[in-house]
Amino acid sequence: MQQGNSFTRSIGLIPSSVMIGVFFLVPFVLIILTSVSVPSDEGDYQFGFSLVHFERFATWFYIERAFFSAGLCALIALLSLLIAYPFTYMLTRFGPRSQTLWLIYILAQLSLSEVLIAFSWQILLSRTGGIGNILAWVGLAESSFAMTPSAGAVLAALVYLAVPFSVLLLFPALSRLDRSLTEASRTLGASPLRTFFTVVIPVTRPAIISSGVTIFVLTLGAIIVPQVLGKPEHWTLSVLITDQAIFNFNMPFASALAVVLLIISGGVIVAVTKFSGGRS
Repeated sequence: MQQGNSFTRSIGLIPSSVMIGVFFLVPFVLIILTSVSVPSDEGDYQFGFSLVHFERFATWFYIERAFFSAGLCALIALLSLLIAYPFTYMLTRFGPRSQTLWLIYILAQLSLSEVLIAFSWQILLSRTGGIGNILAWVGLAESSFAMTPSAGAVLAALVYLAVPFSVLLLFPALSRLDRSLTEASRTLGASPLRTFFTVVIPVTRPAIISSGVTIFVLTLGAIIVPQVLGKPEHWTLSVLITDQAIFNFNMPFASALAVVLLIISGGVIVAVTKFSGGRS
């Protein structure tokens, strides 16, 4: 009977395995093959084995872009958690009706595309119709000024993009939190703030880690926001991949950069998983 159930579960995994193979493994293998391809006589490329595209990456410009991208996304993950975690914790203390309304609002934010968010923030931070114009109108600034393009604009827009995802990732763990733990802490004399830092955060640490890693990977692939709101020195590795693939028609080098981006994502996931597992 147990073997029959195991066989049934194995059969049920076949459709998902086929989907993973078709939509992930096949493109991934093609990217790997393209990244090590060799130039052809016609000026195109053909499958072979050459590390020339990875050698091109091994220059300070692209290495610095990789470090900048990783640092920016780590900062975005940290800021989004600092905003989303207290908000989600308070949200779980609301009644069912209020929670439903807030969750609908957050899901509506997720329906906004990166393009819409980028151009909305561009208007918000512009000289003519943005925050600078409002500050000049109320007398807090001498004249209107633009806040874009800048690294701060890129950071603010990506945090705005990431916070709803953080809330939805944290909500299940915080909503299932055993309230007897916080009540016991309060009974023993701990203040609400101390209970939050010594009980709530340690108990939900796995959700915090998984949310942070997810936001890191999500924002690492952002293209439109850095391109619209930032200067070239604020562009991430994803923007350079798009530039090489679409505008320079250099698919082998774009594939090599994509492999590097995947290595960064995988390295962060492995490092965080190992660190969190070691601590537990």
